[in-house]
Amino acid sequence: MKQAVFTLVVLFLGMTLPAQDAESIVRAARNRIQTDTVSTRSRMVITAANGSSTERVIDQYSKDDAQGNERMMIVFQSPASVRGTRFLTIDRATGNSDRWIFLPSLGKVRRIAASESGSNFMGTDFSYDDMSSMSRDVESDTHTLLREENLNGAACYVIQSVSNDRNFQYSKMVSWIDKESSVIYQVEMYDRRGALLKVMESGDLKDVQGHLTPTQTTVRTVSAGTSTTIYMDIVEYDDPIPEDVFTTAYLETGRLR
Repeated sequence: MKQAVFTLVVLFLGMTLPAQDAESIVRAARNRIQTDTVSTRSRMVITAANGSSTERVIDQYSKDDAQGNERMMIVFQSPASVRGTRFLTIDRATGNSDRWIFLPSLGKVRRIAASESGSNFMGTDFSYDDMSSMSRDVESDTHTLLREENLNGAACYVIQSVSNDRNFQYSKMVSWIDKESSVIYQVEMYDRRGALLKVMESGDLKDVQGHLTPTQTTVRTVSAGTSTTIYMDIVEYDDPIPEDVFTTAYLETGRLR
């Protein structure tokens, strides 16, 4: 399982850099942590343009199936207004994604349509596409190494990824990837008109079971002046997760069969 919430011809040191060099850097970043499962408990802090904030607690479970499909279940634990909300996404090896959400207020499972992929997820700055961004197939974009520069004291590759899919929310993403660790520190996300829409930043790196893990991720929506930060308080790799967790039956009931 690969973990993480990203063409033009350019010159670097007087040489044209082949596209596959940039692609291999992005692939290494997205495949950096290889584990069978990931389980986390996080605090999600949503900050409005006026500075007010709300906090939610979520549990997240991730596990690939035998066919290589990447599955993720998110369960909202608090506050009471969202408790019991559950979200399931299956990013298929074929490149398609299936997404469902259970809202206690509705009392039923609703499938997320492809046309909703760019919509905000539960009032946060994350979209449904953002929830699957680290599972995105590397070949879905054309990658170009723009330059190398330091970000927060770390030497990084700066890579532009132009989407090959016009249905994808973003026209391009520009990523700052640590040259030594392959950690993605920052991603700029541009809308279909080419305007900067969001900035994602990762930090507070910790060694978790031998894996260098960013435990804080912030997404800022530039025009709105809002942000959402996820603080991972608990991270467990390779902890057994029952198969039934990744079913619409569990999505609806929250109980294992």
